[in-house]
This record gives sequence, structure tokens and C-alpha cells, in this order.
Amino acid sequence: QVQLMEPGGDSVQAGESLRLSCAHSKYTYSGYCLGWFRQVPGKKHEGIATIDEDGRTFYADSVKGRFTVSKDSAKNTLYLQMNSLAPEDTAMYYCAATRESLHGGIGWILRDSAYGYWGQGTQVTVSS
Repeated sequence: QVQLMEPGGDSVQAGESLRLSCAHSKYTYSGYCLGWFRQVPGKKHEGIATIDEDGRTFYADSVKGRFTVSKDSAKNTLYLQMNSLAPEDTAMYYCAATRESLHGGIGWILRDSAYGYWGQGTQVTVSS
């Protein structure tokens, strides 16, 4: 099975930083792309940052330069470092995983429909 859990949500002030983490099963690193998505009520999941099995990273324009995705193999953990947070970043944040063998190219990399495994989500609220 594939399991993911995000314990790092919080409420912060605009301009502050926050790191989210996602614990996952060890084998999820093998052949999987891991990503972060966020969702606000009435909207679809927005892909914001992913890291593939080779360590390549991909970012949505809305977070590029502010957010950094990384993974730690020894700790079986995916991270999202969020800097310069703004109220527009308020959302439920999810980590997700997909088998890279299901896809071709990279056009799918930030699309929620490409990911079949999801964590439970964690709320991040940014106050102005």
C-alpha cells in the first residue's frame, strides 16, 4: 500500500515561513513522483510543487521562487518549504503520489488527475 500523512499545517502571518512535511512508505520513492497540491473551497486541487524519482523539481508559477520541495530518503519524508507566505496561499495542502510509469512526458506533473494516492491534508492559514 501507499500511505501519506501531512502533520505540518499551521496559522501564520503574511510574510512568514512554514515547512510542511509528508511521511510516506519507503517504497513510495521507487518509481513514484511525489507532489504537493492545495485546495480552497469550490476549486480543484492546484498542483504547486512536485519532485520526481530522479530528484527533478517542478513548480507552479504561483509559488516559484517562494516554495521549495525536497525529500529525505532516510526519513521517508517529503517537505515543502514555504517562504514569503501571503493570504492567497491559504488552503488545504495535500501531499500526493503517482507511479511515473503511468505517464509519458512531463505535461502531467502538476495535474491533480495524474495522482492516485493522497494524504489526508493539512490546513494552512495565512493572515494579513
